Amino acid sequence: MLNSKKILLGISGGIAAYKTAYLIRLFIKAGAEVKVVATQNAFHFVTKVTLETLSKNKVYDNLFAENNDYLTEHIALTDWADFFVVAPATANIIGKFANGIADDALSTSFLAFNKEVFIAPAMNCKMYEHFAIQKNIAFLQSKGIKFIEAPVGELACGYEGKGRMEEPENIFTFVDNYFENAALLKGKRVLITAGPTYEAIDPVRFIGNHSSGKMGIALAEVFAQLGANVTLVAGPIQISTNHPLIERINVITANEMYEKCIKIFSKSDYTVMAAAVADFTIANPEGSKIKKSKKLPQIKLIPTIDILAELGKNKTSKQLLIGFALETDKEKRNAINKLNNKNLDFIVLNSLNDIGAGFGYDTNKVSIFDREGNSKHIELKSKKEIAKDIISYLLKIQV
Repeated sequence: MLNSKKILLGISGGIAAYKTAYLIRLFIKAGAEVKVVATQNAFHFVTKVTLETLSKNKVYDNLFAENNDYLTEHIALTDWADFFVVAPATANIIGKFANGIADDALSTSFLAFNKEVFIAPAMNCKMYEHFAIQKNIAFLQSKGIKFIEAPVGELACGYEGKGRMEEPENIFTFVDNYFENAALLKGKRVLITAGPTYEAIDPVRFIGNHSSGKMGIALAEVFAQLGANVTLVAGPIQISTNHPLIERINVITANEMYEKCIKIFSKSDYTVMAAAVADFTIANPEGSKIKKSKKLPQIKLIPTIDILAELGKNKTSKQLLIGFALETDKEKRNAINKLNNKNLDFIVLNSLNDIGAGFGYDTNKVSIFDREGNSKHIELKSKKEIAKDIISYLLKIQV
């Protein structure tokens, strides 16, 4: 998948920089073209002559060098490259990236780059575990930067722990697999719902639930990473989405979510209803704030439209429809009833009885039941990993 790709390879000043020479060879052997941008400190560990000899291109390391091909070299390079790999990425360069600091060739090139970026961190284990580094990594990940996780092992400083740069062969495989997977669902259309809905009592109060939308967002991101065109219909949640293949539509009420979904559904190959939609709404919400008084207000509830059931009625044999169930008792029975009653292809069961799963957590533990009577139980892991498992299950049964 890397044949004919143009790769901008960033190198910062860590001992693992000497390994990057081998990474250059792997990329070139795969048919890619490589240009290197490096910090001055990188040359303490690998020479410019080595990098230029292996890449067959000049190394860019000085914003104002007289021999630069362009006055704005960082712009020209970022226009040229298909993607950016930074290996090794020190604590210092990660901090610059996360905070918008551009004071050298590498950090300036990063700020000018608007395509896929892969970062392979490398530092002492105590530095890697520091809250500032973890905050910077988490922030960059939230903006779509791909991190090639540092493995546990012996470090150059003599420590044993997490922080060494991943081996060049594994960095190469990570990047190669990413672009191979990015075409897996190319051309497929996916509808996903996420988060809660809020049903107004008056202009300042509502009926809602504790859904954070994290599971639905994770599903949207993984589908997009696999090349699918995703329409995300999101209730009132605070999580942002950045992937260019995700079109986000924000709604508040169950009725708004229904109206958006029913218009989009017929064009969708896969639909995953991960939202926690309110079962009831207010019959006659007040137009002004209800004042506190001794007389308790009477609030009449009426059922909301069952979005999942309506989509199930309209589903064709060429579509897959997946629902979620969050249960507190008779979990499997209730989930399977929902699967059958709403014409789903499979259902994902969450339980509020599982520690670390359900509303608000970054992790989840689920069971999948399909219409053929098969089931799969997935132990506690990150919601992004759960999303991958759900999509893998979907791909096995796709029409």
